[in-house]
Amino acid sequence: MDQRLHFLTIATPDLDAARGFYRDGLGWTPTMDVPGEIIFFQIAPGLLLGLFDAEKFAADLPPGHSTAGVAGITLAHNVPDRESVATTLAAIERAGGTIIQPAQEGAFGGVFHGHATDPNGIIWEIAYNPGWRIEADGTVVLQ
Repeated sequence: MDQRLHFLTIATPDLDAARGFYRDGLGWTPTMDVPGEIIFFQIAPGLLLGLFDAEKFAADLPPGHSTAGVAGITLAHNVPDRESVATTLAAIERAGGTIIQPAQEGAFGGVFHGHATDPNGIIWEIAYNPGWRIEADGTVVLQ
């Protein structure tokens, strides 16, 4: 199997709230939007974020598999400087998200970051990490 993802799909209890947050609040452009079912956003070359109505998501899985909540995962967005952490968190809050950790020094790794949730509880880490860089082709270089 190739080491790559093409879709990152998350069960979303309130698809309308997700649409309002990502499309209307943050200004993201949907690649596809099927009301009552799923919204796809192009988030990187070859990678889509799918926000799938939780009930429809559950119907697509075998019985007994839960789609309740997202735990133990963050979606991370790196910014070019420390000041951009606070301004990006503020933009998330204006879009309908909730800041759960303001901009601050990280506990490890030399990162300066903060955390916010979207209206469905998906945790976003907004970070300035001087030990990482992203090449023009999207390759992440860890130093």
